[in-house]
Amino acid sequence: MEIEVEKELVRLDQYLSESLEMTRSKVQKLIKDGQVQVNGQKEKASYLVHVQDLITVQGDLVENMDLEKENIPLNIVYEDEDLLVIDKASGMVVHPAPGNYHHTLVNALLYHFDLKSGSDPIRPGIVHRLDKDTSGLMLVAKNDWTHDRLATMIKNKEVIRKYLALVEGVIMHETGTIDAPIGRDPVHRKKMMVTDINSKEARTHFKVLKRYSNYTLIECQLETGRTHQIRVHMAYIGHPVVNDPIYGKSKKATAFGQLLHSKYLSFTHPRTQKTLAFESDPPKEFVDFLDQI
Repeated sequence: MEIEVEKELVRLDQYLSESLEMTRSKVQKLIKDGQVQVNGQKEKASYLVHVQDLITVQGDLVENMDLEKENIPLNIVYEDEDLLVIDKASGMVVHPAPGNYHHTLVNALLYHFDLKSGSDPIRPGIVHRLDKDTSGLMLVAKNDWTHDRLATMIKNKEVIRKYLALVEGVIMHETGTIDAPIGRDPVHRKKMMVTDINSKEARTHFKVLKRYSNYTLIECQLETGRTHQIRVHMAYIGHPVVNDPIYGKSKKATAFGQLLHSKYLSFTHPRTQKTLAFESDPPKEFVDFLDQI
């Protein structure tokens, strides 16, 4: 597990305790046992961290935690005995992680449903994910049988996923395909980037829906599903998603999150073999900004 430091001159044990939501004594034991490194070096608990220090903690610290069931409303688009299709709200984190164990989609799913998909205790039911500020349609498996088959379908590109995105600048091409491998940024470890180093293939197809004076509304279809793929690819060609806090070039146009929405999902149901297709309208804030511009 890697954590990029975002504070200055805080004790290492204190920073990890806050970030991982662990007691100071547990963190100090990890440090003493040599399971914590800062920029590749072992440091004492009293080490004062600096912004962009990279802390590496060995092992999965969330595997054995008991996830809390939380009564958070969900927009259920479809449900049967095997799976769910959910319209996720912008701002909701999909699954718990160090420093963010509560108020996630998984916490809500555990409250509302009896999920039997338990091969990954920290991400039960999650077949694919959306970024925190990306809204729209998501697949959730209710059992391991369905999870395995849906995961294989996504891997084999048998699930069609289309996104609506408003990007900066005016794209003159009507359609395009971005075929560029994506890997982790070696300096800013929370960012992804187009790179040939330790990367995976990534392809995004897009078509222009409407042009504005300084923006373009596009539809994107994923052929692969890399972390931040649409955001990285659109920034790579000089047209980052509007309001993107990581890859955007301009200041946020509104207080709302990035204007990226999972609008369409289609797949063959693994048990019934029927084709299911779903569409979702973008959030009101997205539509309001389009009306504004």
